[in-house]
Amino acid sequence: MADPASETAPASPEAETKAALIARHLEHLRVQRRLAESTLGMYGDALARLSVCCARESLALGEVKPHHARGWIARLHAQGLGPRSLAITLSGWRGFYRWLGREGGIAANPIDGLKPPKAAKPLPKALSVDQAVALAEHAPRDPSAHAASAAAATRLAREAPWLQARDHAIVELLYSCGLRSAELLSLDVVAGPDAIGWLDLDGAEAHVLGKGSKRRTVPIGQAALTALRAWLAVREALTPPDGPALFLSRLGRRLTAMQLRNRLKQLAQAAGLPTHVHPHMLRHSFASHLLQSSGDLRAVQELLGHAHISTTQVYTRLDFQHLAKVYDAAHPRARRKSGGG
Repeated sequence: MADPASETAPASPEAETKAALIARHLEHLRVQRRLAESTLGMYGDALARLSVCCARESLALGEVKPHHARGWIARLHAQGLGPRSLAITLSGWRGFYRWLGREGGIAANPIDGLKPPKAAKPLPKALSVDQAVALAEHAPRDPSAHAASAAAATRLAREAPWLQARDHAIVELLYSCGLRSAELLSLDVVAGPDAIGWLDLDGAEAHVLGKGSKRRTVPIGQAALTALRAWLAVREALTPPDGPALFLSRLGRRLTAMQLRNRLKQLAQAAGLPTHVHPHMLRHSFASHLLQSSGDLRAVQELLGHAHISTTQVYTRLDFQHLAKVYDAAHPRARRKSGGG
């Protein structure tokens, strides 16, 4: 008579089929690791790929060596699987073999040390020149017209002039100087003992503290200077202003990053721009448009405060993208004739 314990004990890894071994591992992940269903699904897909790869070479799961896995990842990549999917695949395989090692099925993890191909860095999103100008020049409609109450309408009508002046100055300064959000928000009206960044309107310059605590000075364009002077003229009416901060909220406090992001999103929507605009997009637009006009990569690097020229070089790809669109639209050889022949 068979021992009852032997009937319920799991088979050794060598004796189990691929499907049963993978199913047992996934159950372990679900019960012991408590992974989310979406993660289990991705790991299940990864292990299904592993099973197919093993079957093609008549290998048991425990017979896989690093050179097998390396070749399979290369083949999957050639078949169109992206870097992110390959990273998930390797993570699933690595976890499976780590578990299999604890189960006594292998002596060494064949996936250790394998890395997926690097994902291509996406191009920074920039506005076109027309879109940037439209955002800077947009004059919002009377906000009090859609107020929920008479009191709200009165408040909105009172706030509208200084909000419009502040927002216009923000957009012009971001686009004119290519500032980071933190650099813009840390600006004070004038230099002071505790100032992180400040304006010098007479010299048409902004002094900012960038990444790595590196200071730089950037020129301010005429349009931004005009907008800043208009904002400073109405800023004094806000009470109580939060010390020397350049850009203030409705409560007279230094504007926060979240407030800036939300406000810029609202402005872009009101201006009818077909894309979600955030503060860093205006920095990308500044760099891209300046490079298109000047072609001086080193100057753009200095103005942006990049420590390495390789960081700035991404904008040359945007510049080429712009040139390619101009070529496609204008050059007689760019457009293919329809039809045969």
